[in-house]
Amino acid sequence: MVDLNLSAASIRMIAQKARALSTSIPDTYEDGHEGDMNFNPVSLKLNRSAEGLAEEENDDLLDDELRELIADLNVDEAAELVAITWIGRGDFDPADFDQAVIEAKERATNSTATYLLGLPHLPDHLENGLNELQL
Repeated sequence: MVDLNLSAASIRMIAQKARALSTSIPDTYEDGHEGDMNFNPVSLKLNRSAEGLAEEENDDLLDDELRELIADLNVDEAAELVAITWIGRGDFDPADFDQAVIEAKERATNSTATYLLGLPHLPDHLENGLNELQL
């Protein structure tokens, strides 16, 4: 068991917010059809409402809130969050937690929030990392 500067509850909250953000982004691409576009020209002319803008605004607020939460972490907490993500992703074993934290600090060159939120499956990695560390 490791002694964290960042509570497991805080990490779970970040994972939940990241999951909420990732589920709010529609997965509209089917395999092999990423570039295909289907639209009805008639409905484009008739339907010029602001429908969906409220959802986009909420997504932006959630993204901003999550980025701010991560940006407010101190260096040690941010490195632990990255290390737990790496453990959950399988890059490190739980026994190598301290080494993962050291490497996270050494590799930190840009925004931790930008790095983490750019990772596919971030919520899963955080939850898996916590489980691996038995937290």
